[in-house]
Amino acid sequence: MSAHAGDAAAAPVVVHPPSRTGGRRVTVRGEILGLAQCDADVVEFLRRAGLPDAEGLLDDPVQVKWQGGQAHRYEAA
Repeated sequence: MSAHAGDAAAAPVVVHPPSRTGGRRVTVRGEILGLAQCDADVVEFLRRAGLPDAEGLLDDPVQVKWQGGQAHRYEAA
């Protein structure tokens, strides 16, 4: 099964699984933006990367893929 532009697998923003110490790495098209401790951090990283309406993107699976754990949860794994 291959991914295409509409699949979550092709989402340009990836919020990686929670780390052992808490927080989630955030990347856009493979570029690391930072380690988010909350949704506000993700929104700020995306804003700095030039993505408009970053807050509205967090629950859009075409734009953002949440890997491992629950979306919007940042506690240590």
